[in-house]
Amino acid sequence: MRSNPTGRQLRLGAELRKLRERAGMSSTQASRLLGVQQNQISNVEAARAGVSPERVRTLACHYDCGDTAFVDALGDMAAERSRGWWEEYRELLPAKLLDLAEVEHHAERLRAAVTLHIPGLLQTREYAREVFCQDVPVMPPPDVEHRVSFRVKRQAVLYRDSPTPHQAIVHEAALRMRLGGPDVTRSQLHHLLDMGELDHITVRVLTFDAGILPGSGQSFYYSTGPVSQLDTVHLDQSHGPVFLDSEAQLHKYRVLLDRMEASALPPNESRDLILRIAQEL
Repeated sequence: MRSNPTGRQLRLGAELRKLRERAGMSSTQASRLLGVQQNQISNVEAARAGVSPERVRTLACHYDCGDTAFVDALGDMAAERSRGWWEEYRELLPAKLLDLAEVEHHAERLRAAVTLHIPGLLQTREYAREVFCQDVPVMPPPDVEHRVSFRVKRQAVLYRDSPTPHQAIVHEAALRMRLGGPDVTRSQLHHLLDMGELDHITVRVLTFDAGILPGSGQSFYYSTGPVSQLDTVHLDQSHGPVFLDSEAQLHKYRVLLDRMEASALPPNESRDLILRIAQEL
């Protein structure tokens, strides 16, 4: 039995539970179809126990799920047995942060909309350190450094052989926030410009002139999965990351991102504005 299931394992169990409930089937009925004890279905759905890809496909068949791509994606999740680099931080950081790294590692595409900070995957080490130093209560220096190193390692998804496409919508307020002083901010803005030059990264600025838009008062991230049902929204909250994955929530944040992107400056004009702000420091 697992004592510390990962966020991805929990998501697999939750998706299997949704399929069973949509089929109008109880866990007892499902267990009878598989010839196992009822608590085995409950343990799988709670991610306390693993499940094989073959059994995932059998369950999906019993649940009358004909979405082959979705079932294959669930099977791939079930086949995973190794844990990622983030596990070395298991005793150092909150579990939700490890779940975030896991989501980003498996994402097909990443989208961000931020108001007061530069997106985490596009931050410099010095800028990230200043962000964490503002936390309440104040973190001890070793904890700050653990967070900084973890954030930098998360950025590897943008540099691997097949880098993850990243689209960032950054509010003008975040660009003008002098976090850590002019030198730290200037270096961060130039880093943002450099990252925006990469083919798989798009940076667009939502200016003050765009006015108030739904969702523009919060920072959130959208991770695209292998199929739309496995997308994930990550809300950046002061008490830690919050993950959303219901169909209604995913639709809502896709619409919000599309609206914000439509109101943001195109990449070339965004670059000009970022450069102008950096030169003013």
